[in-house]
Amino acid sequence: MIFLELFIEFFLIGLFTFGGGYAMIPLVKDLVIEKGWLTEEAFYNFLGVCESTPGPIAINMATYVGSTQGGVFGSVCATLGVVLPSFIIIVLIAMFLKKFIKNKYFQYFLKGIKPVILGLILSAGLMLIVKAIGYESLQVFNLSIQSIIVIVCLLISLLVSKYVFKKKMNNILFIVLSAVFGIVVCLII
Repeated sequence: MIFLELFIEFFLIGLFTFGGGYAMIPLVKDLVIEKGWLTEEAFYNFLGVCESTPGPIAINMATYVGSTQGGVFGSVCATLGVVLPSFIIIVLIAMFLKKFIKNKYFQYFLKGIKPVILGLILSAGLMLIVKAIGYESLQVFNLSIQSIIVIVCLLISLLVSKYVFKKKMNNILFIVLSAVFGIVVCLII
């Protein structure tokens, strides 16, 4: 039963989420907390790991949640569920691409869906930031000085890279710096 449930839940998330894996974060969070598959704290810890591991974040999320609930077969079911809608949609679009591109209703759909995608991605980013600095609920806020210091150090690194060296910081370097800053700050403070 859990295997079918994992497949269906992640299929629905994959079917109704446009904008990629980051747009899926709020939906996956609501799902895993509502079903009791992960606690909110465990979800945010796991999300940090998912973002720093290779591969698309949506697949990493589905695979991890599936494995916690149903082992290897659970991870296969959840991963197939999240991937299958995109695969079907891409195949259909490829078959009828010329008609879709010129269709004014399809263009209206794309224009209408962009703000939703942006909202979902911003929502996920803001949730991560406020959780990182200590927000737990409306009644509980434990300010994390360590997280704020790491965020400030990362922002300074980005600004120095952009304005002093006139280069965009490499994403891999940014992840490594995040880990280094996190370790150093937690050891010092």
